[in-house]
Amino acid sequence: MPNRSSLPPTDATVGEVQQWLTDGHCSARQLIDGYLDYLQRVGRELNAVVEIFVDEAHLAADESDQRRSSGQSLGPLDGIPFTAKMNITTQLGSSDASSPMLRGFKAKEDATAVGRLRAAGAVLVGKTSCDEFAMGASNETSCHGVVSNPWNRDRVPGGSSGGSAALAGSHGWSFHLGSDTGGSIRQPAAFCNATAIKPTWGRVSRRGLIAFGSSLDQICPIARDAVDCQTVLQVMEGYDPLDSTSLKLTPSPLVPATLEPIRRVALITDGLGAGIDASIATAVRAAAQKMANQGIEIIERSLPHLEAANACYQVISTAEASSNLARYDGVHVGVRAESDQLQELYETSRHAGFGSEVRRRILLGTFVLSAGYRDAYYTRALAVRDLIRQGIDQVLEDCDALLLPVSPFAPFRIGERIDDPLALYACDILTVTANLAGVPALALPCDFDEDQLPIGMQLMGAHGSDHRLLEFGQRWQRWNDLHRALPEGSAR
Repeated sequence: MPNRSSLPPTDATVGEVQQWLTDGHCSARQLIDGYLDYLQRVGRELNAVVEIFVDEAHLAADESDQRRSSGQSLGPLDGIPFTAKMNITTQLGSSDASSPMLRGFKAKEDATAVGRLRAAGAVLVGKTSCDEFAMGASNETSCHGVVSNPWNRDRVPGGSSGGSAALAGSHGWSFHLGSDTGGSIRQPAAFCNATAIKPTWGRVSRRGLIAFGSSLDQICPIARDAVDCQTVLQVMEGYDPLDSTSLKLTPSPLVPATLEPIRRVALITDGLGAGIDASIATAVRAAAQKMANQGIEIIERSLPHLEAANACYQVISTAEASSNLARYDGVHVGVRAESDQLQELYETSRHAGFGSEVRRRILLGTFVLSAGYRDAYYTRALAVRDLIRQGIDQVLEDCDALLLPVSPFAPFRIGERIDDPLALYACDILTVTANLAGVPALALPCDFDEDQLPIGMQLMGAHGSDHRLLEFGQRWQRWNDLHRALPEGSAR
């Protein structure tokens, strides 16, 4: 472990760490050693990190130092540590989606997003825990055990990207990759006081992301601030000919100042009423007032069909999950139970390989796709999805972004909701809209409640407006320093 005095401050962002390296205050090897030490201690205590790649990280750090000493640095991520969620494939370690079904699975190649980051010099240091197959909102369904919230270890960190968020919210120096199907990067970011963006669907290649809901899933960055998220997104994004869901979007400008700034924000009042904790509604309204004090025009709007979004999402996501997970049967893919009878082999393998939450969603998805019920549920949900997309477009006709909370309540206690699926699914009521519409959504630290638990807010924008949201997020984080806060004891 290097001398602490040679390392950046614990809350330092990726951009600040890169400057620290450039100025010669420490080497990439020293930085990586310091971060590996943190993962081994606090990361393990939180149960956020599943695998740590010490030797490989050392080698990558040494290569970064050699490039920097010869004046050939690869850019702002060269030498910076990062982790990837267990449902994102990496050549290093395993990629089991936190499920017994894929225990020991070794991917032959990196996901496209991971490969682009490593090619830019970023150092993969570990894999983080998540809810099984990214199905959950509390990180309690992982086969690797429950992850704790760094702000209160009796509370959940959110899900399904809880491991990534617990690390992002408790230490600087790094960034982390998660995924978002219905809020799985934004809700953990809000619970752990981190910054995260769900990009426009198709902006970042999905190749290498173990699928939950193919029309909803997206690989996402989570970090200390919006500058870091933008830096990571600019490396990951771009058309991938090996991904049929990848979009040929106009490349983002490298200089954020060239973007048309967000000047008019719609405060979505539907997200501040019944069912939303008073402390959260108050915090988001206060944030809107702070924006107004900085010259942002705030208007109040209602978002059509918001109340139907969660039901619509549950139908579509479980249907897609049922289809995507059909291949995991112990014969084609996944763990195989011992049996001489094919039907029994299927049943036993899937029961042993899938946890109760995954089995529940497969059953729901199979039901809504079954003959006699498809039109009543799945086809109708697709129609509602179109209405939700149109509703967002309608509100965005006279504003630049939508503002609403991320979660209707604060981080809850471990075990409090895991046996009540409907209570757990309620976590998603404010986040699923962005996934159904395919639009970008940025989660930002907003405040702390009376128990000193983080509160997050989110901004949704038009299709393709990812970097406008991030530019606004940077402005917000210049107006206040909420994102700099770290939980007590995180730097031990």
